[in-house]
Amino acid sequence: MSNSAGSAPSQPAQEIATLAGGCFWCTEAIFSELRGVRSALPGYSGGSGPNPTYEQVCTGRTGHAEAIQVTFDPTVISFHDILLVFFSTHDPTTLNRQGHDVGSQYRSAVFYHTPEQLRVAEEVVKEIRDQRLWRGPIVTELTAFYAFYLAEDYHRDYFRRNPSQAYCQMVIEPKVAKFRKQFVQRLNR
Repeated sequence: MSNSAGSAPSQPAQEIATLAGGCFWCTEAIFSELRGVRSALPGYSGGSGPNPTYEQVCTGRTGHAEAIQVTFDPTVISFHDILLVFFSTHDPTTLNRQGHDVGSQYRSAVFYHTPEQLRVAEEVVKEIRDQRLWRGPIVTELTAFYAFYLAEDYHRDYFRRNPSQAYCQMVIEPKVAKFRKQFVQRLNR
């Protein structure tokens, strides 16, 4: 297939979602395996001050959450389905906590990039409430996206690069296994 003179090649469809659901090692490991996801990068969002470090975020004083930025093809997976995976793979009913990870940096948040993403996020939260998928109320914050700062290099692909590390074996591996079983039809294979 060739392009006619003067026309640019068509760009593949692409959308960005920025999500915080506890430890970014867990969320990155899960979203990296979804069909239609081009990248899932760990970083920090939702706080004040540019370029926070992991050590600064861990204090809870910057207001940033550990987050991932997911670049995906909406012709393969919709933002709605991205959110269904997100809400199924962490506990959106615990304020500032996921398991043993405690602090505002582990809060549940959707940092929406467009009014349409906000509309879809509100719709998914309503669906989850109506289906009573969780016992408690959903405390996930829906906040307008402001900035995303990439985490330090050693955080990227942490689960894949450190499978024998204790946290990976005891926390991430069971979450990923549950995700794989629940969303087998959506996996990159």
